Formats: sequence, structure tokens, C-alpha cells
Amino acid sequence: MNPVCHLLNIQYPIVLGGMGNISSPELTAAVSEAGGLGTIGCGTMSPEEVEMKINQTKELTNKPFAVNIAMAVAPNVERLIDLVIDLQVPVVSLSAGNPAPYIPKLHEQGIKVMTLVASVKHAKKAEEAGADLLVAEGYEAAGINSNLELTTFTLIPQIVRHVNVPVLAAGGVGDGKGLAATLMLGASGVQMGTRFIATQEAPFHTHYKEKILEANGTGTTIVGRTVGQVRRILNTQYARKLTDLEKSGLTVEEYRQLTSEELHCKGALEGDLENGFLNSGQITGLIEDIPTVRELVEGMMQEASNQVEQSKQQLPFVNDQYNY
Repeated sequence: MNPVCHLLNIQYPIVLGGMGNISSPELTAAVSEAGGLGTIGCGTMSPEEVEMKINQTKELTNKPFAVNIAMAVAPNVERLIDLVIDLQVPVVSLSAGNPAPYIPKLHEQGIKVMTLVASVKHAKKAEEAGADLLVAEGYEAAGINSNLELTTFTLIPQIVRHVNVPVLAAGGVGDGKGLAATLMLGASGVQMGTRFIATQEAPFHTHYKEKILEANGTGTTIVGRTVGQVRRILNTQYARKLTDLEKSGLTVEEYRQLTSEELHCKGALEGDLENGFLNSGQITGLIEDIPTVRELVEGMMQEASNQVEQSKQQLPFVNDQYNY
């Protein structure tokens, strides 16, 4: 059995990435109902707001789902840890910080812990701290990224070589071929964000979905390099304005204000592309439709299986190398 499916008690090794303040109980539940693992991201929300979204998700599904706590972003990490314990959330995803202080407390309550990593060094430390599952995120991914800027294709095989816990691949995956590729690299499944935005259940503004469909392989841009806080977003009016401001010189605090969760919501939920931004990964170049979540998940699994079988036919055995 797939180790991720066994560990998380899910049918398919496909996980919804945390989306901060725009996280949706409807989308989270839809992913879990389709056999994957949905995720509620805490972002900068208050514990009360997160509690409401968790309870709404529980009303929509009795399947497992996760809560993502971005430790460098969330202002109430300790309270959020207590909240997921009180509400008996089965899986917690920890990112943007050191997970070590929180893993034992979560394990005491039987909660599985996923940790986001972007290098071998971080992966080994997370495993030593007790993480049950690692999410190795490449530079192709949407939103906040590592300043190391390693690509998924190079990052996954490096990490799986040095750890013993299962690894999910994140960044640059949006179809069954991508899932199959990550399995060949040694991962046991995938975490996706951008691809799930362009689904029927995702309650985001139509402008967001339209921009994803319109975007090609170069439809995203990186901001934040000058202040050491890399983020990948769609190349919209706001993105270009932010790039110009960055060129003229921004402080870290100014940059954080210009990429706040409030402005994230303004773009993603309100569709205001002049005053808000849209997180997006490079996978936009492969997104051409807006299926239901179930159609997407089941289609990916079928496509991955087909791709593996087709690929076998293209790889001659050593003894057959002269029998083309």
C-alpha cells in the first residue's frame, strides 16, 4: 500500500496545499471526499476564525483532513496548536519555521505531522524532530517559497536519498503525468495548490480562475528576492506594480504589507487585480479546464497509472539494448 495513503488514512496520495486566509472548507472537504487529503490553512487568521473553518469542514465531510500552520506567519501558533488538539484534527502541516517544539505535543494526541522542507538539511532536521511525513516543495510552487530556489525535479531525489519517512512532492505538479514523474523520483505522492484553484468547488473569484486558464508557462513571476522573501504570483497589474516598487527599494516591512493576507484575499476572493495579488505556481501552463475535484483526482490517478505503463515500454532492459 502507498505509505502516504496508509499513514494519513486516505485513498489517493494527493494532498491540498494550505492556502492561508483564502482556505475554503468547501474545497477542503471536496478533496477529502474525492479520496485525497484536504487542508485548511491558518494564514494570519485568529484561532476563532480557524475554528469556524474547521467546524464547517467537519460538517461537510467525515473523511480525514489537515490544518496547515505557517509558523512565521501565524500570530498565535501556540493557541492554534491547542485548537487542533481540542478539535481532534487528525493531521497537522507545519511550515515556515522550526516544527521541533510542537511535534511531541501533537504526537501525544495521536496527530500525524507533516513538515514542509526545501533542502536536504531541513529534511533531515525535520525527520530527526519526529515528522511523520515531509512535503518537499520546489521553486515552481505558488506563494511563499524558499530562498534556495531548488526545483522539484532536483529536490525530490536528493531528499528521499537522505530520509526514511515518506515524501510528498510540491511545486510543478498538476496532472497524472506529474504525479507519475514524482513517484519515479522517489516521492510517495503530491501536494497541489494552484491546480485545485481551477476546480468547480473552489469558491474563488472568477477572475482568479480565468487568469490561471489564460496563463502560459511564463504567466507567473517572482517577487521578494530583494528582501529575502521569495513569493511566486500571477503576473497581473498588481504584480507589475509590486515589481516596480521593489526595484525602487522596499524595506522588509513595506514588502510584507504589500503581500499581506488581506491583499491576498482582495485578489483571490474579491477579484481586485489592481489592489490585490494572486498566488500561483508555474503549473498554470498545463491547466486548460475547470473540472470537479473528483474528476481531477480520479483523472490524475488514471493518467498516472497509464503513464507508468507506457513508460515501461520505452525503457529497454539492459540485455535488450541491441534489439531495438
